[in-house]
Amino acid sequence: MAPRIRRVGKATVVDLSGRITFGVSVAELHDLVRELADEGNIRLVLNFKDVTYIDSSGIGELVSAHNYLHGRGGQLKLVYLSTNIRDTFLVSKLSTIFDMADSEEAAIASFGSGS
Repeated sequence: MAPRIRRVGKATVVDLSGRITFGVSVAELHDLVRELADEGNIRLVLNFKDVTYIDSSGIGELVSAHNYLHGRGGQLKLVYLSTNIRDTFLVSKLSTIFDMADSEEAAIASFGSGS
């Protein structure tokens, strides 16, 4: 997975790549989100532009990350989802949980100006 982490304004953007599947990549995502949140980075944008596939364990980890951040007063935004991944979120009704944006700029702006 080897994510790239960037600070953009008050948000932290994580550029993901490859496949997010059961095993190492899901464990890396789990650890990364918690590490960032524990360091105070509670406004996370996950960029899926270079993600080719996500399985059910990856989706489960996103739910867990959402809950972890929400419990700390934070938010998780998802951007640049492929059509297949977006359709999975829509069909499973997970689109009601996750804030999905069409661009990084829109996701960051949706955090608002609060602290």
